[in-house]
Amino acid sequence: MSERAALALRCERTLVDGHIRPATVVVSQGKVAGILDFDAQVEAVRVETIASGVLLPGLVDTHVHINEPGRTEWEGFNTATQAAAAGGITTVVDMPLNCTPVTTTADALRQKIASLQGKLWVDCGFWGGVVPDSLDALDELIRAGVLGVKSFTIHSGIDDFPQVDASHLRRAIRILAEHQVPYLIHAELDKEESEPPLIGKSYQSFLASRPRRWEDEAIEMLIALAQDAAAENVSARLHVVHLSSADALPALHAAQQQGLQISAETCPHYLTLFAEDIPDGKTLFKCCPPIREDENRQRLWQGLAEGTIGFVVSDHSPCTPQLKHIDSGDIEHAWGGISSLQFGLSLTWTEAQQRGYSIEQIVDWMSTRPAEFAGLGQRKGRIAVGYDADFCVFDDSAEYVIHADMIKYRHKVTPYAGRKVRGVVLRTFVRGQEVFAAGDILNTPMGEPLLRQGGPRIRQPDGPQRSGH
Repeated sequence: MSERAALALRCERTLVDGHIRPATVVVSQGKVAGILDFDAQVEAVRVETIASGVLLPGLVDTHVHINEPGRTEWEGFNTATQAAAAGGITTVVDMPLNCTPVTTTADALRQKIASLQGKLWVDCGFWGGVVPDSLDALDELIRAGVLGVKSFTIHSGIDDFPQVDASHLRRAIRILAEHQVPYLIHAELDKEESEPPLIGKSYQSFLASRPRRWEDEAIEMLIALAQDAAAENVSARLHVVHLSSADALPALHAAQQQGLQISAETCPHYLTLFAEDIPDGKTLFKCCPPIREDENRQRLWQGLAEGTIGFVVSDHSPCTPQLKHIDSGDIEHAWGGISSLQFGLSLTWTEAQQRGYSIEQIVDWMSTRPAEFAGLGQRKGRIAVGYDADFCVFDDSAEYVIHADMIKYRHKVTPYAGRKVRGVVLRTFVRGQEVFAAGDILNTPMGEPLLRQGGPRIRQPDGPQRSGH
């Protein structure tokens, strides 16, 4: 190396190019400057040997509700990104709700970026939002730097982020195709527009109130829209967030085999929890779509292994304890969302290693693939020369019990309290600076906003737009 590097980390178990091997990773100016043999001579300000654990690329979580500005009492950039760092996550992508204003305009994005100054412990990108009244502002929103956009096909839970229908989706798809960014969809569809049932404290009643067919039918609608777009030579990149219903997997697989760009993610709570084990009155387990039966969970794992589901993200969706109705156990009126941001790696690894999956596979699901999906695959998700020096030191054999005292996000609640898990995040580095070690946040916030820089605009051929089904 021609100049003295800032840092060199030696580790007998370093994940490079999909394989774990001994290596020395050299860091200069926040980037990986070299990957050398373990015992290579290197000039660096600091050379350190990692005695235990595996050196992994930092995780990338592309589904986090941070809620600032406007509902910062639910969560905020400072606490959310500390929790991310504690979980080995070095990049998050923030959702366009439940902040106020919702991120459906370029101005709202600017307000959000202004609100996070001095609060980021990890790097943070942003999804925009599409609601019926914001379609005319969509092009400007994308140009402002969002990595893609999200819509709901069912009520979002807040009135300032209303749902879209097929006509809105069709119009948005054409705009997004010009920018080649993904369109994230909360895919549930209540075709009957049924009256809300009485649920009370019963988890099984809540589960029955949001059946699998709501997800399945919404996904069928998305596939049909993607097929229509393809027939018009419009490249639609559709993505199903937090897939819960395994019944949708055959349709998704068939669409992918046809060459349609429709992808899906799932979450640790759908892979580790199941309905038969959830007691009544435990509102911390409520999320939408719901945690379903164990047989459904097993098939989600199969869909992940086969590649129909592309990756695993947290869907960290916190609120105040009062809105969660923890004391009363009122599942019916509790806010739906799982808080678990910093525990995703341990939770997923605990289940995965019991099923014979490797840590290399986990990193592919929780770092490499989400980075690529969000358009960050040239700088995040790998330990490679030229990439950001984002690292997680992970002891994949240690075990611990999750408890409230270790939680770094704002409200110290989680459905996983008391659960024994395998795999401990020992240290986290963001662009070469250590931000977490031995259970504590270190140094100062040095995360950066990650804004999409332009990108190719692909003009679609003019022609008649198809209407409806």
